Amino acid sequence: MTDREQNNEEQELYEHYRFAVDNGQKPLRIDKFLVNKVDASRNKIQSAAEAGNILVNGKPVRSNYKIKPGETVRIVLAYPPREIELIPEDIPLDIVYEDDELVVVNKPAGMVVHPGYGHYTGTMVNALLHHFRDLPRFSSGELRPGLVHRIDKNTSGLLVVAKNEVAMNHLARQFYDKTTHRKYIALVWGRFLKTEGTITGHVGRSKKNRKVMQVFPEEDQGKHAVTHYRILEDLGYVSLVECRLETGRTHQIRIHFKYAGHPLFNDPEYGGDRIMKGTLFTKYKQFVKNCFEALPRQALHARTLGFVHPSKGEYMDFDSPIPEDMQTVIDKWRRYTAERDV
Repeated sequence: MTDREQNNEEQELYEHYRFAVDNGQKPLRIDKFLVNKVDASRNKIQSAAEAGNILVNGKPVRSNYKIKPGETVRIVLAYPPREIELIPEDIPLDIVYEDDELVVVNKPAGMVVHPGYGHYTGTMVNALLHHFRDLPRFSSGELRPGLVHRIDKNTSGLLVVAKNEVAMNHLARQFYDKTTHRKYIALVWGRFLKTEGTITGHVGRSKKNRKVMQVFPEEDQGKHAVTHYRILEDLGYVSLVECRLETGRTHQIRIHFKYAGHPLFNDPEYGGDRIMKGTLFTKYKQFVKNCFEALPRQALHARTLGFVHPSKGEYMDFDSPIPEDMQTVIDKWRRYTAERDV
C-alpha cells in the first residue's frame, strides 16, 4: 500500500512518500524496494538514506536495511525540475557564503530562480551553473544546482542551494520538517491594532487565475499555511513588518496579508499597486506614485535564513540588508509621516 504526499511547500521542490509494507513481502534491501516505488534512481535513494531521509517505523535506516512485513517506510526526496535544458550564463551573483556542499546567494529582485515557461535564460540557476563551471560533475552535466526552496522573481533576498545530492537531501528534509529559520521584511498597506500576530489560512491556486494563489476556507481546497508577523514600524498609512514563516507555500506572505486586509505595497497580483489607505489630496496621490516608481515590485525581502549545515551539524544563520529600492521607499514614508505629524 502506498501514500504519495507531494508537498506543495516551496513550489514542490521535494516529495514525501509513505509505504506500508505488505504482509507477504520477503526481506529486501530498502533501496531496491524503493527504486520500484518512486521516480528516482538507486543512487538518489541511497543519497536520501545517507541524509537520514529514509525512515522505517519512524527511525532512519541505511540503504542496505532489509524491510519486513508490516513496517511503515517513509522517504523525503529532493528533486530539481528537469523540464528544459540548463545553460551556464555569466551573470554576476551576490555570494554570501560558499563551501564544498552549499552556497548561500542574495538574490536581487527581478531575477527568476529557475528557468521555466517564459524565462529560459537569465535565471539564478543559469548563473550558478557558470559559477560552478570548474567543478567536474557540474561541467559534465552530471549535477545541477540543488534547489530546495525558491522566492518569487520580484522578491529579493537569501536562498541556499546544495552542491551535491546528500546536501540537497539534508536541506530538503529541514524545509520539509519546518526546522529552517526564515524571516522576511515587508512594507504593507494599513495600520495594525496589535504589534504582533499570526495569519492562518489554507493556501491554494486560484480557480479563476492559476498564476495567483488564494486563501480557502477548507483544507481540501488548499494547504495549511501559517505566517507570524511583528510590526517593526508604524508609518501611518503603511506598516513595516517582519514575517516569520512556519510553512512555505507559494506566495504565502503576499496572499496572507491580502487576506488580512493589508496587501503588500505595490504588489500587482494581490491588489497592493493602488492606493489602499490615505487621503484624496493630489499631493498624496503623487507621493504614492513616486514611491511606486522607486519600487516597481512588491515590497518584500527575504532577510534572514538559518539552517543546520548538512555535514558539520552546525547551525548557520545569515542576514541580508534591505535592498536600496525598498529602503528608499521606507525612508520616503518616514519623511512623509514625520511631516504630517509636525
